[in-house]
Amino acid sequence: MSGNTSQPSDPGSSSVIPTNLTLDITLKGQQENPHGDGSGIVYITASADNASYYNFRFENGDSFNSQDGNLTYTFTETGLNQYLVTVLAYSPTNDYDSTSKPILIRVSPPSVDGRDLVWSDEFNYDGILDSSKWHHQVIPIFGENWANGEQQHYTDRLDNSYVSDGTLKIVAKKEQYIFRGITKNYTSARLNSKYAFKYGRVDIRAKLPSEQGTWPAFWTLGANINEIGNYFGSTYGNVGWPLCGEIDIMEQNGWNKNNLIGHIHWGDTNTGDYGNNGNNIQIQNGSSEFNLYSLIWTESSIKILFNNQPFFEVDIVAGMPYNNLHYILLNIAMGGNLGGEIPTNFNSSTMELDYVRIYQ
Repeated sequence: MSGNTSQPSDPGSSSVIPTNLTLDITLKGQQENPHGDGSGIVYITASADNASYYNFRFENGDSFNSQDGNLTYTFTETGLNQYLVTVLAYSPTNDYDSTSKPILIRVSPPSVDGRDLVWSDEFNYDGILDSSKWHHQVIPIFGENWANGEQQHYTDRLDNSYVSDGTLKIVAKKEQYIFRGITKNYTSARLNSKYAFKYGRVDIRAKLPSEQGTWPAFWTLGANINEIGNYFGSTYGNVGWPLCGEIDIMEQNGWNKNNLIGHIHWGDTNTGDYGNNGNNIQIQNGSSEFNLYSLIWTESSIKILFNNQPFFEVDIVAGMPYNNLHYILLNIAMGGNLGGEIPTNFNSSTMELDYVRIYQ
């Protein structure tokens, strides 16, 4: 909302009211990105005839005076947010005119480990997932089924993935669902990031599902996999799994929700032989509290962390396919090798994500 209001300090006196008030706001870095460069810095300029000073006001209660109508201000709340900036132009008789202007600005989180944020979703919106960032992978990779004996169909419905109250919800449900003529008794969501990256740090803050039979995962695949129905297709190659390389940042089995798994799978680029390595730790609050699940990936090593504490690290040696672009996957599978038996009284289960961030 924007507009002008004029107010004489004393209608009975000789008042001078500022006129032709303008308000211009420039976001730092907006030439490269319409929402700014992530610093939160804005340059504000107000101008009016008969004005002796200006008062800038912000919705959080901040208020600043300026003699020349110029102000540099920094917004600090992370994510993409809209604010209303108001200026009052005062005349020598202390009469004023005012106007307001909305802005939409993105503020990046602070750098981590000397790395800058290059991609994220803070989930500070409601409803459908941001389609510029996420792809729903719904076509079973083995024709009628997904890998590992999983029992679900993945869908792109709001029933199975949506954003509300600042978090992403991925929901696995017990229900009959038909896709391409195949009926399954469970549904869930499997998301691909539309951003591919090589090296850096991934941070995912989340609450995990608590129900038995669920197999939640935050993981990456080499973008050269060309897996059926994934986002990148053959854009970066067509090597398949496991030659693409896989990094499991977080997995849990379906029967022990205190067990956290970090793992990698790969195919040797020289011999084609399958290899894997990993570790697990015991945690107590995976489903009751938000925790931080992280990957630090460099040219020489892969490190997986829980709440900033490393619990698996491996050196990257010749033949391991970890010098190529990867993308992020988020999903809850039902049953299968790691989900195990699904209880007959299972109804639904939710995994909640506060943010997904990539730093380089």
